[in-house]
Amino acid sequence: MNKTTFSIEELLLREQSRANTDMVIGIIMSKPRLFNNLWEIMMLNQDPLSRRAAWVADYCAESCPEFLVGRIEVLAAVVSSFRSDGLKRHGLRMLSRSDLPVENLGPLTDVCFKWLQSPKESVAVKMYSMVILHRITTIFPELARELFDIIEIQLHEATPGFISCGRKIMKKLSKTGL
Repeated sequence: MNKTTFSIEELLLREQSRANTDMVIGIIMSKPRLFNNLWEIMMLNQDPLSRRAAWVADYCAESCPEFLVGRIEVLAAVVSSFRSDGLKRHGLRMLSRSDLPVENLGPLTDVCFKWLQSPKESVAVKMYSMVILHRITTIFPELARELFDIIEIQLHEATPGFISCGRKIMKKLSKTGL
C-alpha cells in the first residue's frame, strides 16, 4: 500500500476551516515533536501560513501547555512584529494563559497598550491585550490607573464582549486601591 505524506505547510495551506485546523491539531497532538515545525512556521510571520500555524499552535498549547515551555519569552519579544490579526490574536491568547517573562515585559506592555487603544485592531486583539495588561499590573501596579482609564474611555463605543471584559478588569483594578 502506498502511503501519502504531507508536510505541515501543505496541510495548513489546504484550506482555512475548523475541520482542517482540527485535523492538523490531531496530527501535532499525536506526534508532539512536530510542534517545533509548527512553531517555526508561525514565527515566519508570513500570511496566511503563519496565521494558520498560530491557530493550531494556540489550540495545541491550550491542551498541552508544556508545548510553550521555553517559547514564551521569545513570543513576548516578537508578538509586536506580527502583522496579521490572526497571528496577533493567537499570540496574545497564548501569552494570556502563560507565565509572563519579566525580562520582556517592557515591549509587551508597550504593544498591548498600543493595540488596546488602536481603532484599527480587532476586538479580540484588544481584549487579549487588556487581559495581559491586567496581569502586568500585578507586577507593576503603577500601570493600573492608566489601564483603568483607557478601558473606561473605550467602553462608550465598544462591543458587548469588550464591555463585559473591560468592566470585569476595571472591577479588579478598583479593588487594588487605584
